[in-house]
Amino acid sequence: MVSTVADTLTERATAAAGSVVDPEVPVLTIADLGVLRDVTVDAEGRVTVTVTPTYSGCPAMDVIRSDVEKALRTVGFFQIEIHTVLSPAWTTDWMTERGRRALSDYGIAPPQPRGPTGGPVLVSLSVRCPQCDSPDTRELSRFGSTACKSMWACNACLEPFDHFKAF
Repeated sequence: MVSTVADTLTERATAAAGSVVDPEVPVLTIADLGVLRDVTVDAEGRVTVTVTPTYSGCPAMDVIRSDVEKALRTVGFFQIEIHTVLSPAWTTDWMTERGRRALSDYGIAPPQPRGPTGGPVLVSLSVRCPQCDSPDTRELSRFGSTACKSMWACNACLEPFDHFKAF
């Protein structure tokens, strides 16, 4: 397949937009988080970026939109539209494996995939500790430092940690 200028521009725009980090969890890019849904560049060089927030009231979206625009301007795009779509609703199944590893390395227990059919989101009875990998943990609070996370503690190493909730 022959690469076109539009393909190259789209790849460059996608790489720039995808490199933006989530302001609430700075070890995740919006691509790894699954918030970045689409990037297109038309024949006139206009970039259209589609994002889906982790939930409809996510306070980080204003910062994400601003950071995406800044990242695109840095690589030479100046006609930029950013669309926020709520349907289909974001799910943790959209997170990449690299994103899940980054969460764990950062000390946040990543969500488990829900599987090919999606299915209901189950409440976790145990989450592996990102510090010592023990399954002997307990939930301290359903809500953590952000609405996307819950607060847990490990009974083995006694360390508290966040768990990124499955949606």
